[in-house]
Amino acid sequence: MAEKTKAQIKEKFAQLEYPIHVIGRHLEITEPMKAYAVDKLSKIDRFGCHVIGACITMDIQKIMHTVDFVIEVNNNKIKVSGHSENMYASIDQAIAHLEAKMRRYTRRLHEHHAKGLATIDMNVNIINRITPVDDVNDQIEEENLKQIDAELRPHKVVSRETKPLKTLNQSEAIMKMELSEDLFMIYRSEDDQKLKVIYRRKDSNYGIIEPEK
Repeated sequence: MAEKTKAQIKEKFAQLEYPIHVIGRHLEITEPMKAYAVDKLSKIDRFGCHVIGACITMDIQKIMHTVDFVIEVNNNKIKVSGHSENMYASIDQAIAHLEAKMRRYTRRLHEHHAKGLATIDMNVNIINRITPVDDVNDQIEEENLKQIDAELRPHKVVSRETKPLKTLNQSEAIMKMELSEDLFMIYRSEDDQKLKVIYRRKDSNYGIIEPEK
């Protein structure tokens, strides 16, 4: 039975024709779980978008089962999540969110892909978070002075990565934020060719930072 399930998974992977990475955190992913997630993911082919690759991450924290799907579609990143007390239900929830996004943006994804906007590579530095001063008092009771001193050291660059700097109009920038669920994105404005930062506000709306004229 297990060999049959493995064969079914391999067949699904071959049919999809794009790489899928399945990652487990705090759990051992079973073959039926993989097969179920891959089978559900294969249903998005009906939207006719060019999928480049996908990553599925499953995690269990206490009783909460979480699954994240990150899919590269037509050079756009789409991220969806599902949360419940059952991993299969979480997969169903995430796929429902994915299908809702695909239905909402399929036409615009095709249009954006056909537009062929210019991109250039952009370096992004990741900075270590410094512990807020308000938290230090709580940590003094639990940690020794050496640990606290380490946490209060100045920020430092811990990684560097290159991301594409795309030329977008405002509606396209919002679409990419909706699909990717990222906290921010830097882009070049199609209207005035200036660099701008669009970011997700605490009220779930978006803000845009742009240079002074």
